[in-house]
Amino acid sequence: MPHTETPGTEAAPAPRLRWWTELPLLLLVYACYTAGRLLARGDVSTAVDHGLAILRIEKAVYLNAEHPLNRLFTREPWIGIPADFWYASLHYVVTPAVLVWLFRSHAVRYRAARTWLMTSTLIGLIGFTLLPTCPPRLLDASHGFVDTMAQYSSYGWWGGAASAPRGMGGMTNQYAAMPSLHVGWALWCGIMLWRFGGTRLMKAAGVAYPLITTIVVMGTANHYFLDAAAGALVMGAGLLLAPVVMRTADRVKASFAPAAAAVPADSSAAGSPIVSAGCQTSAGERIPRQRESRLAAGAEPSASPKDAGDGAPAPAR
Repeated sequence: MPHTETPGTEAAPAPRLRWWTELPLLLLVYACYTAGRLLARGDVSTAVDHGLAILRIEKAVYLNAEHPLNRLFTREPWIGIPADFWYASLHYVVTPAVLVWLFRSHAVRYRAARTWLMTSTLIGLIGFTLLPTCPPRLLDASHGFVDTMAQYSSYGWWGGAASAPRGMGGMTNQYAAMPSLHVGWALWCGIMLWRFGGTRLMKAAGVAYPLITTIVVMGTANHYFLDAAAGALVMGAGLLLAPVVMRTADRVKASFAPAAAAVPADSSAAGSPIVSAGCQTSAGERIPRQRESRLAAGAEPSASPKDAGDGAPAPAR
C-alpha cells in the first residue's frame, strides 16, 4: 500500500510563484521607489554641500578617480558616447532580464533573489531621503567636471537631466546620487550571473558588468566613487535583511490564510490507512516487522500456540 507520512514530519512545499502575481509586485515596488525619489528632493544647497564634502573626503584619502575618468570620457567620444548609452539604458534592461531569467531557469532561487533586490532598493530610497547629494556633473564648472550626458545628448534620447528623456527632466530627482543604485543593481546582477550562470561567458559577464558600470557612473560624472561604494554597502545590507523580510511576509500570509481542517480523531473508524510500528495495513490490523519480512521472503508463517496441538504441525493456510 502507498506510504503515508505522519502529520508534521515533512514541511509542505512552498507555493509556486506565478508571473501574473510577480509582475504587479515588481511594478508596485518600482513605482514606490520612483515616487519616493521625486518626493525626497531635498534642498539644492544642502545637496551641493554634501557633494563637495564627499569630494573633499575622496581627495583626502586619494580616491578621486572621477576627474581623470571624466576627462577621458569627455576627450574621447568613442568612449564617452557608449558610456552614456550604458548609463542611460542598461539598468532598465539588464536587471529585469536577470529577474526573468531567474524566474524561468532558477525558480527555487528566484524569491530570495527578488526579495534581496527589492529590500536593497528600498534601503537606497532611505539614503536618497536622508542624504540628498549633488552629483559631480551638477557642481560648478570650477570643480573641473563636464556633464557628458549633456555633451553627447544629440546622440541619444536624453537631455540635460541625466538619463531622463528630453522634456522629462522635471520627473526625476537629480540629487538622488547617494547611494548609487546603478552600481548596486549591477552588483546584484553580477552576483546572480556568477552564481547561477552555466557558462564561462556568463560568469565573465557577472564580473565585468558591475566593474564597467562603476567606471561608467564616475566617468560620466553622475556619481562619486563613494556613491558607488555606498551602493555596494546597500546591497550587503539588503542581503542580510532579506531573510527577515521573507519570514515576515510568510507570517503575514499565514495570518490571512484559513485554518487547516482538523483531522478526525478516530481515523481507524473511517477505514483510513494508518502507520504502525510494523507495516501499513488496512485499519484495525497490525503486522510486526519480522512477520512482514518473512512474508515478503515467501516463508510460511509460523504457527501460533493457539493453532498447534500436541506437537502437531499447524494446519496449512
